[in-house]
Amino acid sequence: MKKKWYFRPRIIRQNILKYLTLRSLKKMVNRRHIRIKVMQSIYAVLQSKSDNLPKEEKFLLFNIKKATDLYVLQLLLMVEIRNLSFEHIEIKKKNFLATDEDINPSLKFVNNRLIKAIIDSREITDYAAKTKLISWKDNREYVRIILDDLIESEDYKGYINSNTSSFSEDQAFIMNFFKKTLAPNEKLFDYYESLNLSWVDDYPLVNTTLLKVIKQMKEGELFSLKQLEVKKDDEEFLIDLFRKTVLHQQEFTPEIDEKTPNWDTERIADMDMILIKMALTEFLYFPSIPTKVTINEYIEIAKDYSTRKSSYFINGVLDKLLKDFSKSGRLNKIGRGLL
Repeated sequence: MKKKWYFRPRIIRQNILKYLTLRSLKKMVNRRHIRIKVMQSIYAVLQSKSDNLPKEEKFLLFNIKKATDLYVLQLLLMVEIRNLSFEHIEIKKKNFLATDEDINPSLKFVNNRLIKAIIDSREITDYAAKTKLISWKDNREYVRIILDDLIESEDYKGYINSNTSSFSEDQAFIMNFFKKTLAPNEKLFDYYESLNLSWVDDYPLVNTTLLKVIKQMKEGELFSLKQLEVKKDDEEFLIDLFRKTVLHQQEFTPEIDEKTPNWDTERIADMDMILIKMALTEFLYFPSIPTKVTINEYIEIAKDYSTRKSSYFINGVLDKLLKDFSKSGRLNKIGRGLL
């Protein structure tokens, strides 16, 4: 996949664990994630001066669906960590100086029911084969690093030494393992980033979704990809926001200039200008989206993707323009409470 842009949001490295909260996620791709992807594509279009919108839209759709690859890789990584653990157990058994613990090791992690639900999922294995995802067997360095961290953890020691065995115990262990050891691993994050730049943004969302799925799993269920479907209305919103912002962005420039008299347009950060224009597009061309929602969304995105003062700047400009649009009757919002 071609590398069309490069953004490393501050939040991912500084506080990745805050994204591993069990928020209510009905689907993996949410509107904020869509806005981020659109923002990046608009940046790429403006930088390259491309006028082939159908091609750019196709790439945008491809890009947002690539998050499924990352989701499946995270699942298969847990399987390979389990496999490597089993290999170590077998090697220790054959050791000439093997201890009783080596000969009769705990197999709780190897037999973990959640990991078995990945192994037994035909949907996951078929997807990996069809898309020709990387093989963790060929990238054992990362598997070893995470397994070593896991074995040293108190959660692991308590788990394998427990005399009980239940699905809920297996589930709780995998949740802790994923949240505390696998997802925050810096070297793994760097590796994913080297494979696909878009995964820098997908990583928190994929991990949060996966943690949610693990929590909701029932005994006997297998992992699937149903949570990863990009709904038709989300696809439409993605393409509409991208297309309408690109087509109308030039007409917004004079209006932004008018509200920023002390700023030369060239001094306004590119990302700030794009976010403002995306918000104005939602104000004028998305009648069902409340203006408060639009403003809040772009302020939050600015905090992560632009300068430290951008959120205040963007909020001020949007507030002024919203008042003008309201007075002039340009807003066409449908439903009560959307202004």
